[in-house]
Amino acid sequence: MSGAVGHLTKFHNCRILRDGEIIHEHLWVRDGRFVDPEKIFYGEKIQPDEIVDCGGALISPGYIEMQINGGYGIDFSHNIENVEEGISKVAKELLGHGVTSFCPTLVTSSPEVYRKVLPRIKRTDGGPQGAGVLGVHVEGPFISPNKKGAHEEFYIKRFDKGFTTLMEVYGSLDNICYVTLAPELSHTCEIIQELCDRQIKVSVGHSTANLKEGEEAVRAGASFITHLFNAMLPFHHRDPGLVGLLTSDQIPQERKIHYGIIADGIHTHPAALRIAHRTAPEGLVLVTDAISALGLPEGLHMLGQQDIEVRAGRAYIAKTNTLCGSTTDMSECVRFFKQATGCTTVDALEAATLHPARALGLEGRKGVLEYGADADFIILNDNLEVLSTWIAGERVYLNKKSLASDRVELARQDIQL
Repeated sequence: MSGAVGHLTKFHNCRILRDGEIIHEHLWVRDGRFVDPEKIFYGEKIQPDEIVDCGGALISPGYIEMQINGGYGIDFSHNIENVEEGISKVAKELLGHGVTSFCPTLVTSSPEVYRKVLPRIKRTDGGPQGAGVLGVHVEGPFISPNKKGAHEEFYIKRFDKGFTTLMEVYGSLDNICYVTLAPELSHTCEIIQELCDRQIKVSVGHSTANLKEGEEAVRAGASFITHLFNAMLPFHHRDPGLVGLLTSDQIPQERKIHYGIIADGIHTHPAALRIAHRTAPEGLVLVTDAISALGLPEGLHMLGQQDIEVRAGRAYIAKTNTLCGSTTDMSECVRFFKQATGCTTVDALEAATLHPARALGLEGRKGVLEYGADADFIILNDNLEVLSTWIAGERVYLNKKSLASDRVELARQDIQL
């Protein structure tokens, strides 16, 4: 598709997800953004330069991935000598799963790793080269050793000197968008307030915190829960722990809590998915927590500095039965979530688009098909399989295995008016 300035494209014969509904409506794109056709018809009085017949397919905003540790042999916390190359490889592959932007995630690591890697993962716009980078999600090292999951205990730290400790570990906050920490650690509330003052969002997770400690963290500014149910105290009727944040009445109403959940059929039982969705549907954010084994055969791989073994589709710390991330892509998670919960197509898609955009504070630009937003979107069939992926109005991926994709491709023509 032409990327020329002012090039106007009309997508027709499609259904689009907008304002919580799937409607039959055309989609118009110019200069990388969605545009209002009324202004074109009645104001500019011009015709489109190009028309794309979508063959009745569904158009959704592009998926946003908030927690991904790597994929295709790349581990963002391990491949520190060729960081940029690794990010680029994963970013390119993600296009095939409908992901148009993502947050590369670093697991608990040494200060040396953070200082080498963080300055080199820059925020970037997406395009044919790959999905856009929205900032780094640092998951640790300020977590509970009792809920470390696959994180290396040797590198776990406490805030011994408050915010100074955090800066000594990370070196710089410039490229960070999210920090996962355990709210029960000392000095946590002041750390959260300082991070929020610097426009960095905070998630609670890998934690033994009780509900009260979680509520204090939220009042201090935390706004997300990292992979709900995993690496935290299990729900208990006398103290529901961090899970209780979904229904707490001790949090200001204006504070919206979002939570990540791994819908891969392994990390979270379908019944637990249903409980979360029915309890707090607007806060639910699908994440993959994918590791370097994503897209690769079963066998030995890496997560941070640890050996990982993938057996029967499940990733474990080598020689243990401890789960350590997923090998499922976002497109699969969306489909599994819809099937497991019985939710609507709108609910399933918004959990991977609108909700993560809101959690990141980007809903004016990402995760929507609203006028003025970035024209990052995907075209799906009725089974929610990705037919094509588009960034800034340019097609960056085509599913060549799909006949439906072929029909859309054949219908895409420059027109003479």
